[in-house]
Amino acid sequence: MPRLRNAFDSLAARAVHGLWRGAQRLGGVTAERRGPYAFRAFGTGSRLAFPQGTIFGAAWIEIGDHCVIGQDVTLTAGMMPDLDLGPETVLRLGNGVVLGRGSHVIADTSVTLGDDVFCGPYVYITSTNHSYDDPEQPVGKQWPRTAPVEIGRGSWLGAGAVILPGARLGRNVVVAAGAVVRGEVPDHAVAAGAPARIVRRWDPDDGWQPPLRTPPPVPIPEGVTPEQLSALTELVERNVPATGREGP
Repeated sequence: MPRLRNAFDSLAARAVHGLWRGAQRLGGVTAERRGPYAFRAFGTGSRLAFPQGTIFGAAWIEIGDHCVIGQDVTLTAGMMPDLDLGPETVLRLGNGVVLGRGSHVIADTSVTLGDDVFCGPYVYITSTNHSYDDPEQPVGKQWPRTAPVEIGRGSWLGAGAVILPGARLGRNVVVAAGAVVRGEVPDHAVAAGAPARIVRRWDPDDGWQPPLRTPPPVPIPEGVTPEQLSALTELVERNVPATGREGP
C-alpha cells in the first residue's frame, strides 16, 4: 500500500509540475502574446514572466526590445488603475532591461530606465513617497510627494536596492544590494548604504578610486566550445582541493 501511494504521489507531483511549466509558458507576456495588458509599446524579444505582479496603467508603459522581466514583478503607472494620465509615457524601460523576480517599479510620475539596466531580485523603484508634514494626520493619509526618477543606461542595481523619488543615476552606475538611493549619482560610480553614499568612482587618469580589490574577470576566448569549457572545469576541480590551494 505505501508503495502504491508513493507511486501515485510521484505521478501527481509530475503532473502538477508539468501543468505549472505549461502555465508559465502560456502565461508569459510577449510582443506576440500580450495577454490582458494593452501596453503602449512592447518590444521584440521581450518577455514578462508568469505569474505577473500588479500591473496597471499599461497604456502609459513602454517596454523596449529584448527585456527580461521576472515573475511577480509589479509595473504600475499612476496612483491607481483607470486614471487618465495624459498623452505622455509615464514608465519607460529601454532596450535590454532586466528586472529580477519580485521587483517593483511604481511610476506616479515619469520613471525611465535606460538601455541595458540590470536589476537583481526585489529591487524597488518609485517616484512617490509618503509625506509626514502634518503631525496630527496618519502618514498614510497625507498627500504624497512625487518626483521623476531616471536610471542611466548600463547601470546595475543589486538585490533589494531602493530607488527613491527624484533619484538620477548616471551611466554604468552600480548600486549595492540593500542600498537606499536618493538624489544624484554621477556616471561610473558605486553607491552603497542606507542612505546611500558614493564609495567608489572611476577617474579617467587614475582608474577606479579606491582601487578594485580583485582583478577584472578574463572573458572566454572566442571559439571555445561548451565541451571544452566542461573539460576545463573538470580539470580545475581535480587539481584544486577544497582548501583552495593548487594540487601537485
